[in-house]
Amino acid sequence: MHVQEWLETVPAVTVYALVGLVIGLESLGIPLPGEIILVSAALLASQHGAIDPVVLGACAVAGAIVGDSIGYAIGRKGGRPLLARLGAKFPRHFGEGHIATAERSFQKWGMWAVFFGRFVALLRIFAGPLAGVLRMPYWKFLTANVLGGILWAGGTTAVIYYVGIVAESWLKRFSWLGLVAAVLIGLTSVLVLKRKAAKSAATTAEPAAAGEA
Repeated sequence: MHVQEWLETVPAVTVYALVGLVIGLESLGIPLPGEIILVSAALLASQHGAIDPVVLGACAVAGAIVGDSIGYAIGRKGGRPLLARLGAKFPRHFGEGHIATAERSFQKWGMWAVFFGRFVALLRIFAGPLAGVLRMPYWKFLTANVLGGILWAGGTTAVIYYVGIVAESWLKRFSWLGLVAAVLIGLTSVLVLKRKAAKSAATTAEPAAAGEA
């Protein structure tokens, strides 16, 4: 079966639900590949006429905002003991070093750490729960959460969707090749963003470490 024909057999409602669920779970503090799922779904939408990119983006935004809000509530109720338990179970994601880096970001940027954290893999997982643990006023958290969710989820969906459309139009004689090219472009973008985020986190940690010494 042709790749494009196979993609058209995927139910659109399944894609919408999966995107909203994975991004929501990641936002409330569960380490899942929400960004990769969103990029893949947006590329799929550019090749799959039954998937509406506007609905897809709306589901991603809703998942991001609702997930972060649930994470905030969990963090506010569980407090620091919750972070300690998570660190014991998931040291790779909730280790003391990661928590310290995220906390320094909150101390430096306040509510905007929630907004900018939406674009950084580490802070995207921590933002909601940590804002609750640190007792950030909910109206500040919600403002940054909504703005960040709309810009990150909606913007990513739009950019990746149009990348897929352009790649397909350029390579329409070889639709499978267009899809592969779009996927590679999308994944490369994700890797570059992750690299920059890691470099930024390391730069932030160095002055703090020097100060402690």
